[in-house]
Amino acid sequence: MRISRFAAATATIAASALVLSACAAPQSEVVEGSSITVAWNQPFYSYNSNTSFGNATANANIVYLTSGGFNYYNNEPALVKDESFGTYELVSEDPLTVKYTIADDVQWSDGTPVDAADMLLAWAANSGVLNTPDFDPGEFTDPETGEFTDDYPTDVVYFDGAIGAGLQLVTETPEIDGKSITLVYDEFFVDWELVFGVGLPAHVVAQRALGIEDAQEAKDALVEAVQNADAAALAPISSVWNSDWNFTELPAEEDANLLVVNGPYKITDFVADQSITLTANENYRGENLPNIEEITIRFISDPLAAVQALANGEVDIISPQATADVADALAALDGVTVLGGEEAVYEHFDLTFENSKNGTFDNPLLREAFLKTIPRQQIVDTLIKPLNPEAEVRNSQLFLPGAAGYDETVANNGMAEKFGEVDIEGAKALIAEAGVTDPAVCILYASNNPRRVNEFALIQASAQEAGFVVEDCGSPEWGGLLGTPGAYDAVFFGWQSTSLGVTNSSSTFRTGGINNLNYYSNPQVDALLDELDVTLDPERQIEIQLEIDKLLMDDFYGVTIFQFPAVTAFSDRVTNVNPGPLSPTIFWNAWDWEPTESN
Repeated sequence: MRISRFAAATATIAASALVLSACAAPQSEVVEGSSITVAWNQPFYSYNSNTSFGNATANANIVYLTSGGFNYYNNEPALVKDESFGTYELVSEDPLTVKYTIADDVQWSDGTPVDAADMLLAWAANSGVLNTPDFDPGEFTDPETGEFTDDYPTDVVYFDGAIGAGLQLVTETPEIDGKSITLVYDEFFVDWELVFGVGLPAHVVAQRALGIEDAQEAKDALVEAVQNADAAALAPISSVWNSDWNFTELPAEEDANLLVVNGPYKITDFVADQSITLTANENYRGENLPNIEEITIRFISDPLAAVQALANGEVDIISPQATADVADALAALDGVTVLGGEEAVYEHFDLTFENSKNGTFDNPLLREAFLKTIPRQQIVDTLIKPLNPEAEVRNSQLFLPGAAGYDETVANNGMAEKFGEVDIEGAKALIAEAGVTDPAVCILYASNNPRRVNEFALIQASAQEAGFVVEDCGSPEWGGLLGTPGAYDAVFFGWQSTSLGVTNSSSTFRTGGINNLNYYSNPQVDALLDELDVTLDPERQIEIQLEIDKLLMDDFYGVTIFQFPAVTAFSDRVTNVNPGPLSPTIFWNAWDWEPTESN
């Protein structure tokens, strides 16, 4: 499933790498020879989860386990500072000025120190400040794969980073000093604590982009390129940053530097479409030393297959998409602990406003008509209530059910009123008014996910009754296609929340936001998001979000469907599995997992 772009921006800071002081490496706590296997429902395919292509939970999980950061969320959820990786200081509120400092001895897995060059690269990549103006990468994106084509120009600077998540407000090149960087914001940003961290290794990026062998020389060249806005050097640097870390199997020996990380684990094996193996990083200098030496993550898309693998002892931890069959199958297992609840993930159906396959939803009448056909209540009754009898249709793009403002927005935004029930006749009338015959709608979804296959069947049957021609554009590689021009007209998947930040939705609904996958644009929404970014008053924050929620529905943006029911199960070979509601859910405290005598 995709994660929110705001979340992607914090993925690099959300890694749980705590660092001990002193010069010597801490005594290892790893249990030699210990190993466990975890099942996940989507293969890993990119180590750079801050790009539009790599922005997926399946990728962010691996980044989290192998990266250090300034803070992370625990399972309460509460933000925990990781001061042994580094510290950050609010120097000034006007102008907002924040200084970040990497702790002594923090290093990449190849022994290269983590320092200000790495943070300067993170700013350059995720602020967009150095990007070539008016460059449109959509012209060079393959609609079949979502990756950039061979025709991608070599003379443009374009970092496909987490634009819109806050760093775009830092337009002046930050000052650096050794292991420190100071960010000065043009305006106050309410969620400043959540938007910055170390991403890819600067020395490796520069080595690959500029052909420089020595790590320090490579860093120096990258710093010089950023500070001087040297487009000739930044063009290959941005291209390498965008694309080189996309890989679906273990890189060849000559590309081994793609595996350089700074967290508790490092990637040691990767079999395409099968599994990825992480091993404790001997060069990790954090306090959160892992107990388990090796974690293998198997890619199992079918939830029942994951349960069967757990029953067979092939995997030790699973967190599949919950269904009634999954619940029944888990109840029959011995030696397994099952945890339930509700995830901070919600299913949503979005319409594409521009760059779609058929152009159907360029017409607002057809957008409204299609939303009238989506059988949201039937989906919840059929697929979710067997797991959670109290489950209800979610009726807000911004508010979590039960949170302050949710009831008010449901009464105000029009989602429940206009699209609470299927209205085939109303949809037919709107199609007729639009003067279109047999409007085509290509729907993208995860075709290897049984629940999503069932959802698509229900949506297709209902929409076709109204006169839409619904094309099955489902794909196992759906994640990499999100936001790809010309690939589809509509899509449904789950947004995974990874923070409690009030600006969490900014890069999703903002014009040009890195998480704006359906090319939505409304100047009023943009202005409200700008205000939300700098608003500290909680009451006004809610008022702004209420206004945005209604504007989205007035534009027939899409609809939300349900909050995910959660299920995690683990065998008696491992303890201390305590999933949290935010991404990375089961992995947030992987360093605390302990093997039992059964391991």
